[in-house]
Amino acid sequence: MADRVERLTNLLALLLESTRSMTLVEIADKLDGQYPQADRARRAAFERDKAALRDLGVPIDTEVLAGTETAGATAYAIDRSKYELDDLRLDGDEMRALQVAVAAVRTNSSAGRDALWKLGGEVDVGGVPVSAVVPDRPELPIIRQAVAARSSMTFSYRGDQRQIDPWGLLLRGGFWYVVGHDHLRNAQRTFRIDRFDGGVDGIAIGPPDGFERPVDFDPRSAFPADPKQIGHAASDGVEAIVEVDSVRAAAIEREVGADRVVDRSTDGSIRVRVPASNLAAFRSWLLGLLDHAVVIEPADIRAEVVGWLESLVDG
Repeated sequence: MADRVERLTNLLALLLESTRSMTLVEIADKLDGQYPQADRARRAAFERDKAALRDLGVPIDTEVLAGTETAGATAYAIDRSKYELDDLRLDGDEMRALQVAVAAVRTNSSAGRDALWKLGGEVDVGGVPVSAVVPDRPELPIIRQAVAARSSMTFSYRGDQRQIDPWGLLLRGGFWYVVGHDHLRNAQRTFRIDRFDGGVDGIAIGPPDGFERPVDFDPRSAFPADPKQIGHAASDGVEAIVEVDSVRAAAIEREVGADRVVDRSTDGSIRVRVPASNLAAFRSWLLGLLDHAVVIEPADIRAEVVGWLESLVDG
């Protein structure tokens, strides 16, 4: 029997290509061997698949048949006009410009190719070189659906259970981020999607129309200026005092701001306050300074960093 992802894909393709509604018996016959033989198990598997596709925004319509030997049976179909992109009403020059733009972006999935075909283009548009590679993530479809439907989502992030109202998605520096209202912090937060715990299976989506997106929200301006605050903020209260030697002191002062310098030594070294709520990001920043910096306090963060460095050496 095919795995569930393959079966969902085949079910979607079958209902999209069919010119009429199909009963479950017909669907199971067309997808030979992909659904259980027993009626109850087949129905249960199909209902789970139908719910999964609807959760992803696929409009599956149902109708009760009448006047045939299958009268009373429920049939299923996908209205392509509801599923596909509306006519963009682009003129010739606009269409060609969009085709070239899509052709110049590689998505590491079939999405770019399918989008190009839907725009009437070819996979090779005049030998256009790829100028950008857009990373793909398996979590993106369900998160996009949550954003579009205004559904709250819950997930585990670095060991903490989070619930957010997702306002938008943002691609920055080769990584995807979701921005929204964090119920735990009662404030706007940004989360890097590849750092979710549990992947797609760890994401739960609430009912649609669960929140209102701020009218002035702009994801481009929502990204934290300090990457160490992704998923956190300075107001969360966790900061570390880091001593930076004279070689890197001037550069770090420019980076964090003079207001974060808490002490200056005659040898040119400085001590600065650095946000450390996002401990993984803090460690990455610290590692970039090599032997030019050392954590002074608090003791628990210093101990954690020391332990992390020792594990790297032992590994």
